[in-house]
Amino acid sequence: MELTTSEKNGVTILSLKGKILGGPEAGAINDKIHENIESGKKKIVLDMEGLELMNSSGLGILIAAVTTLKNNDGALVLCHVPERIRHLLKMTRLLNVFDLYDSVDEAIAKLNA
Repeated sequence: MELTTSEKNGVTILSLKGKILGGPEAGAINDKIHENIESGKKKIVLDMEGLELMNSSGLGILIAAVTTLKNNDGALVLCHVPERIRHLLKMTRLLNVFDLYDSVDEAIAKLNA
């Protein structure tokens, strides 16, 4: 998995590419979330446009990230969620845990509202 970071309008954008299957990916995402919280950046968009595959470990990583941010008065939203992953969220009844948006700009607007 590749993880790149950018910022727009005070919101951190973490762009994911490849696969989230647990292991090192968990550490990378978790570390990035904590780095942002420690530097006072608590609004995060996970851009999943380049994400090819995610398993149950990947879902656990996302749940941990949204929980960590909520516990630190922050917010995490998802955008460009591939249909395969939307289906996984629906099957596991986790759609209500995450806010999903079609674009980065739409997600940023929601976080800054």
